[in-house]
Amino acid sequence: MSEVSDRTRKVIAGLLKVPVEKVTDEANFVRDLGMESIQSVELIAALEEEFDCEIDEDRAQGNDTVGKAVAYMEELLG
Repeated sequence: MSEVSDRTRKVIAGLLKVPVEKVTDEANFVRDLGMESIQSVELIAALEEEFDCEIDEDRAQGNDTVGKAVAYMEELLG
């Protein structure tokens, strides 16, 4: 697992108050992790702070699984 992947998963787990073991590639933010709509905005802000970057909200909103979010962050950060 890459450093970006590991850090992204920890941010997600912390925000959603779930064990990091539940934050798998296949986990759906809403269905599996119980994310509410306001938390998607909070997650974007938390990831921007963690990685000191700017995230395209429209593009990020399309990431419905942890794996897609991790892939987006890895692509964004090169």
